[in-house]
Amino acid sequence: MVGGGVRDLLLGREPKDFDVATDATPEDVKHVFRNCRLIGRRFRLAHVHFGREIIEVATFRAGHETTSNHAKLDDKSGMLLRDNVYGTIEEDAMRRDFTVNALYYNIEDFSVVDFADGLKDLQAGVLRLLGDPEQRYREDPVRMLRAARFAAKLGFTINPACEKPLLENGDLLDGVPAARLFDELLKLFLGGSALHSFEKLRHFDLFRHLFPETDECLAHEEQGFPITFVTRGLENTDTRICEEKPVTPAFLFAVLLWEPARLRAQKLEAKGESKHDAMMEAGSAAISQQVSRVAIPKRFSLQMREIWNMQHRLEQRGKRALRLLEHPRFRAAYDFLLLRAESGEIDMPLAEWWTLMQEVSEDERVKMAIATGAGGKKRRRRKPRKHSSAE
Repeated sequence: MVGGGVRDLLLGREPKDFDVATDATPEDVKHVFRNCRLIGRRFRLAHVHFGREIIEVATFRAGHETTSNHAKLDDKSGMLLRDNVYGTIEEDAMRRDFTVNALYYNIEDFSVVDFADGLKDLQAGVLRLLGDPEQRYREDPVRMLRAARFAAKLGFTINPACEKPLLENGDLLDGVPAARLFDELLKLFLGGSALHSFEKLRHFDLFRHLFPETDECLAHEEQGFPITFVTRGLENTDTRICEEKPVTPAFLFAVLLWEPARLRAQKLEAKGESKHDAMMEAGSAAISQQVSRVAIPKRFSLQMREIWNMQHRLEQRGKRALRLLEHPRFRAAYDFLLLRAESGEIDMPLAEWWTLMQEVSEDERVKMAIATGAGGKKRRRRKPRKHSSAE
């Protein structure tokens, strides 16, 4: 075993998953395990399936400087485009990212194999890259996000030599595929340390390369909003994960992109568009801008729009509230409304009203809906028009 699973076990944490490293090639692994699937072009891996569990198996790699047509660097950026140069366990350790992730657990004699002083850094609580930091970030800019994530998750400090390039090379993220950044953001924000990860990203000036419009909005906060809204949303995500409650990327991205969408909707309303149409158009524009940087699968972007579009409907109340309670996306929209109230964007009594609506009986709900006014007024029944004999 190698990597994060070994690191977390040594820290007394429960590993999220386990990775295996071997001198067998991916093709060799597939030959041994019938339940194996080979994936990846840039980095060839074997996924061995055991029911719902997947054991990721990587062949020992050598450094990209090894002469081989299996390794390829981008001449301009220095980014590693392909890395399938196989080597020894010693070479494999030296090409890993951080020393604390270069620890191997040998199942033959139950020993920890350490070629990079990873145990020393683990005990000191330090994140240190193997090799020249700037070169390693250029080879794979996502390592900058991993540095922020591990620092937030483990509470480690980043070695000064590895920290300085973080502040200078954020633009390297602009060349990373949007789909890969989506996967990395899920690890950053759905691992139980979303708020600390967000703070690290902003500290190292990396957040603006991931969410440019949101970052621009955060620079113009009023009485703590929207920064309070975002931080409360991330804190709420961490709490749910800690309590082993379900979380969805749709809600997370709805929180992170709410301010750009809200401001667009306000401008459209000022031009005469209805609240519904303004939010529909603004939401689509915000998501369209964002997916050029971080891909958002359609199944999540559709849920985001529903959460946003329900906000003005939740503000109306009345008899329509009874129908909203049955909406499949009501709970997520209500939680979103609650965050808006807690952060000061809307009045708290509105959120409290919706909280009470979910707690009372059916009869009480009807009374509450009627009591809120316009939505509860009965329509007058029109009398049929009398027809003359000539007609």
